[in-house]
Amino acid sequence: MNQAEKELVSSALIHRLDPLSLRAKVVVEGFLTGLHKSPYHGFSVEFAEHRMYQPGDPLRHVDWKVFGRTDRYYIKQYQEETNLRASILIDLSASMDFQSGGEISKAVYAKSLAAALIYLLLGQRDAVGLGIFDEKLREYYSPRSALTWRNVLWGALESNNVEGKTRIGDVLHEMADRIGRRGLVIIISDFLDDPEQLLPGLHHFRHNGHDVLVFQILDPRELDFAFDREARFEELESKESMIASPWQVRESYREEMQNFLEVIRTGCSRHQVNHHLLTTETPLDEALIAFLTMRQRRL
Repeated sequence: MNQAEKELVSSALIHRLDPLSLRAKVVVEGFLTGLHKSPYHGFSVEFAEHRMYQPGDPLRHVDWKVFGRTDRYYIKQYQEETNLRASILIDLSASMDFQSGGEISKAVYAKSLAAALIYLLLGQRDAVGLGIFDEKLREYYSPRSALTWRNVLWGALESNNVEGKTRIGDVLHEMADRIGRRGLVIIISDFLDDPEQLLPGLHHFRHNGHDVLVFQILDPRELDFAFDREARFEELESKESMIASPWQVRESYREEMQNFLEVIRTGCSRHQVNHHLLTTETPLDEALIAFLTMRQRRL
């Protein structure tokens, strides 16, 4: 077994760890341990609470104890300056239940990612909230920063199953109206919906001053349609089905999927939304790097 195969097996096993709290801890602690061995070793998860003095800063904010030790002027940054308010919105509609080849479903991957982000955010003393949706918003938990809050959010993730249809645009508009203070909005979904409906929802967050980070999660077969025999294909939400020979429709399917993804990518770029396409085989480290990149950009 080569290194790539070992990593894939390890990643698949992580997604099967129970409870979700253990999964999140294993993912994040392993990620942090590996940071110094990776090209991203410059990332810091202990974020500074001081910054250099700049002309015009109020002198009452100068940290004179630090000046006494360093002979340099530093400004204290208070909690509202250094800590982030993040809201994680996770799609648990029926389409997220898809999995191929006996691997994990998109929903399992999404829950693992959301749980890891909760662990990382609260470990950094950030406030984190959670919204769970399908065609409507099922549950919403406003951002809090207490470490014990993660148990509440993990419990909500574990108790919600995949069901219902997808209507992402309506949910995004509702959440954009509901989330008050500006912060970071993280959306985890397969985004298998009408782009003309969901992209205005993303823009609504940007219009309200939020930073937006999108993780679009797909099964590998949804990208390459590499099925090898005739089968009945069922739409998970409508339950409509058809028998098809994959090799007869594969090229046209791939073209349609690439066109769809390009519309999503272009729309996100136009609205200054950070878009990251992941498959259920993508190591979660890649998603955590994307989060840290955005997190440090806000400091």
